[in-house]
Amino acid sequence: MARPRGVEDAVILRATGKVMGRVGPGGLTLAAVAREVGLVPGTLVQRFGSKRGLLLALADRSAQDAGERAGQVRQSHGSALGALVALVVESVGEMVTPETFANHLAFLCTDLTDPQLHERALAVHHARRRAIEDLLAEAAAAGELRAGTDVAALAGTVQAITAGAGLTWALERRGTLQQRLRQELDTVLSPNLPPRRPHDLEQ
Repeated sequence: MARPRGVEDAVILRATGKVMGRVGPGGLTLAAVAREVGLVPGTLVQRFGSKRGLLLALADRSAQDAGERAGQVRQSHGSALGALVALVVESVGEMVTPETFANHLAFLCTDLTDPQLHERALAVHHARRRAIEDLLAEAAAAGELRAGTDVAALAGTVQAITAGAGLTWALERRGTLQQRLRQELDTVLSPNLPPRRPHDLEQ
C-alpha cells in the first residue's frame, strides 16, 4: 500500500511562493521550503526531484491557477469591473514590502533568461491577459464601460500598470502596493466609464 502523501503538492507550492518572497533566489532551498511546511527535504526531492523541478512545478501551477482564480473571484463580486480590480490587486497580495517585491522580481529576471521558465512565465502572462480581457468584455457588454471601448487595448494597459505600479511603489515606498495598484487602476479605468446619469449623482 502506498504511503499517504501527507502535505498536498498545492500546499507545498503555495509555501514555496512565500519563501521566495522572504529570501529571494539565493536563499531558496528545498530545506527552506520543507521547514515552511513541516517536511524533510528528502520528501521534496522525491516529489519534485530538485529545486529547479520545484520551480517548474510552481510555474505550471501558476498558469493553471491564473484562469481558475478569475472564475472564483467573479462569483464573489456583483460586477465584472469589481471582480477585475479584486483579481489584479490579489495578484500582488504576497508583496507586502519592497523587499518581498524585489525578491519576486529577482525570480522573474531568472524566468526571462531560462528557456523553460520563460515558457511557463509567458503562459502565466497570457492566462492573466485572457482573464482580464474576458472581465473587461463582460463589463462592456453590461454597460459598465463606455460603448466602443477597445477591450483588448485596455487589457494590455491594465497588465502594464500592474507590472509598473510595483516598481514605482517599491521606489517611492508610500502606502501599500495594493493601495497603489487600486489607485492606478482607477486612473486607467475612469476615462472608460460611461457618463453618470443625473439620478446616479443624487444617490
